[in-house]
Amino acid sequence: MRSLIVSLCCFMLAGCTSGQLNADGKANLKVLYVGGNADYESFMEKRSSEEHEASVESRMQAFGDMLRDYFDSVAVINGKDYTPELSESYDVTVFDGAIPAIKPAIRETDAQGNITRYVRAQLLPEDFDCAAVTIGSVGEDVGRAIGSKNDWYCLCLDAHAHHFVKEHPIFHGPFKTELTLEMRPTPEDAFHYAYFSDEPIPDSILMWRVQTKGYKTDEGFPVGMVSRPWGYTDSPDAEYISSGVCAKTLDAVAIGRHGNFLTWGFAASPAYMTEEAKAVFANAICYIAQFKGKGMLVRKYNDRIATREYIKELTYLATMEPYEERVRWAEEANAEGVKKQAEARARKARGEKLTNEDKYYLNFKPQKPMTLGQYLQRYEKEAYEILGEDLGAYPKYYSENRDYFYGGKGSYVLTVDEDCKAWGIPNNDKRLLEKAISCLEKGEETDRAQRILDRYTMCTFETPEEWRTWYDTYQKKIFFTESGGWVFMIDGPATLPGNDYHAREAKENEAAGKAEASQATLKATSQQEPVSVAARLVREEGGCSIEVKVRIHAGFHIYGNVAASDPYIPVKIAASQLPQGVTAAEPVMPTAQPFGSAGTTIYEGEKTFSLPLSGSGEGEVKCSVTWQCCDDHVCMPPATREFTFTL
Repeated sequence: MRSLIVSLCCFMLAGCTSGQLNADGKANLKVLYVGGNADYESFMEKRSSEEHEASVESRMQAFGDMLRDYFDSVAVINGKDYTPELSESYDVTVFDGAIPAIKPAIRETDAQGNITRYVRAQLLPEDFDCAAVTIGSVGEDVGRAIGSKNDWYCLCLDAHAHHFVKEHPIFHGPFKTELTLEMRPTPEDAFHYAYFSDEPIPDSILMWRVQTKGYKTDEGFPVGMVSRPWGYTDSPDAEYISSGVCAKTLDAVAIGRHGNFLTWGFAASPAYMTEEAKAVFANAICYIAQFKGKGMLVRKYNDRIATREYIKELTYLATMEPYEERVRWAEEANAEGVKKQAEARARKARGEKLTNEDKYYLNFKPQKPMTLGQYLQRYEKEAYEILGEDLGAYPKYYSENRDYFYGGKGSYVLTVDEDCKAWGIPNNDKRLLEKAISCLEKGEETDRAQRILDRYTMCTFETPEEWRTWYDTYQKKIFFTESGGWVFMIDGPATLPGNDYHAREAKENEAAGKAEASQATLKATSQQEPVSVAARLVREEGGCSIEVKVRIHAGFHIYGNVAASDPYIPVKIAASQLPQGVTAAEPVMPTAQPFGSAGTTIYEGEKTFSLPLSGSGEGEVKCSVTWQCCDDHVCMPPATREFTFTL
């Protein structure tokens, strides 16, 4: 293919986006470079500790030298020596290596080794608002736990940029940039995701070279990272700047800003940057400096949250083409497995030493390709339960319900919000809030109105008057974010009502705490209500237990052990629901007193029982307590009470 080389000259503006150039032609900014990464892909290559450290030092020196060419004050440290407080003394921090965690990762497993709980390590405080540039996959490392949109879509970014926003300030100063543009073949992988594009994918696109080397042409070279594009720009604190050659969509984010973080997804050190890329990188530092102290407004805590763009993929997947492709993959894998199995068996018969791969294929069993029903059930999820194998119904279903899909929970899950659909108002339309608040004020459809307000806002108001005041005050600044949780927020400080991601959680925890406190309180008994039962979750070092207290009215009793010859029902304490990874032991029963000669025992007065729990996991615990109460003359019907706790 014949290449077209175009030179784009962007002339130096009057001053730095953040800070002026001094007489030496440098920006008046203090920059902290935090290193630690090597100049090779360390997860693919294993080198000696001496070679690794030498590579880290070489890369740190290269960054330090380059930054000093552009900035007045530059400090270079290794990531292991970094603390978040250091960034406060600098205009911009460049993260290019691992830093210590302020909260370690949590990984808990059950007896079978299955992960029951995982919480990623947190490297920076939630309120970290210092201006920062992250290199390659470091953006994922330092930002994801606090809700950065600079997530790990793919570690597959190579050496060229494309689909960049030419008008963006980082291409226009304060340092002069000359981008050499060239028509190059469209990355092959982009065609696999053509269904995301509203226009045909061209055979070639305009690019500029960021790095002199890339992992595709230079084995072992550091690989860059792109972030998910879906919902990246759905909030006022984020902007897409450029994509790059990768194994994903053409709009994958290679360079972008979310809040005070600018992701530079390309992974090369200055030793392998083009001269024009160095200038753009320096401009990027100048640009992000103005966001110091502003932080992130929207938080993308769930990096696999579905946005409405996912509908395009679901619509495509509900066709024969991708299904037949997966059947073909399975058939090819089976054929390859049978071939390798025959080779492994032949080597074994000859007495040759077997590799791990050989040992695997000795026990290889071909897998049956998925049926159409199995395929649709796996990829279409909720829609399959409604539409089954009627492929012609899927496009209409997704089109008709596009305005009412909700994706705020789970991993790539979209469900139709029947509340919004009943009102005929898209869930990203502010009229939905107006309608819900009006319903609360009029006392109409209040349950539906409250569900909508709880689902699509993070407000915790108790009265219609509070909702109305909030809406009337901020309606001109209200926006809707899907990537940030499918909620309406206010364009302004994170302290404004409706912008606090933890407010609703705190309210729910408070309500749960009150509920737990209420169910832990024993009530007075009477002749009509002779038994009172209370329970609480007791958290102890090394585990927890459910403590059950029973108060029995004078003259009444409940049963402990019941002899086979007696018709009574004993007290029973059991866990009716447990999170994955948590198990309940046999309850610990207090001493009971004999009742007759057959072996039946009873409890009187106040008694305490315990149900020990072991293992680890998060979620609801439900405990049921069943008993039968009698006095000397009559036995009452069995009674059950259920208690709910949160681990």
